[in-house]
Amino acid sequence: MDRIAAMAPDHPEWKIQEPFKSILARDHEAIEKFSLQDLSKILAVSHSGMTIEAFEDVVKEWFANARHPRFKRPYTDLAYQPMLELMQYSARASGFKTYIVTGGVQEFVRTFAESTYGVPPEQVMGTAAKAKYEYDKSGKPMLIKLPEVLLIDDKTGKPEGINLLIGRRPYAAFGNSTGDQQMLEWTQAGDGARLMMLVHHDDAEREYAYGAKSKIGTFSDALMAEAKTRGWVVISMKRDWKRIFTFQE
Repeated sequence: MDRIAAMAPDHPEWKIQEPFKSILARDHEAIEKFSLQDLSKILAVSHSGMTIEAFEDVVKEWFANARHPRFKRPYTDLAYQPMLELMQYSARASGFKTYIVTGGVQEFVRTFAESTYGVPPEQVMGTAAKAKYEYDKSGKPMLIKLPEVLLIDDKTGKPEGINLLIGRRPYAAFGNSTGDQQMLEWTQAGDGARLMMLVHHDDAEREYAYGAKSKIGTFSDALMAEAKTRGWVVISMKRDWKRIFTFQE
């Protein structure tokens, strides 16, 4: 949304053209109703037409200045402390590789994943756009981000992306919404011992409470029922997490 606002002076047509009109007006009610196609249009415009390196610079500048509207903290301060502990002490210390599999834009998450989570760029997969190999005026090769989506890394796209980029079925998978359902199912279908866990956002006081009807972080009743049937561990943020963020609440 911030990127669209910054680009708007060069696109006067956006004032009357959806989905950009709603973004510029900060019409959150309309934004909540955006379809996947609407979001793809936004990503295509706001994340394309520049080199990979230029995009990284834009993201780093945004992180340096952006603050969460509720917590008034840099977004990197809002990493989950239990998530960091799990990856460091339970996984990497035992010789496992840790990956981030996200519905977020891959190039975006890669800019901060290593410094925040200890996960290097090559172990981050997300919603990915195509890139084109070109040369600048001096003949230097470069990759230009294109307004074409290569992979929507959500729901069925998560196991598809894992197979494409890793080529191995995970030994453990951790999610927090219906977008992770297929990833956990596919993980469990592997041979040998596998661990599947879901974090339930049920702490409106310290964080947020998501449920079956939430627009973001949807945790459907069907997902809860499947977790119980399949023996997945459901973690209550309110009941099981003494501390949520890396900064002390």
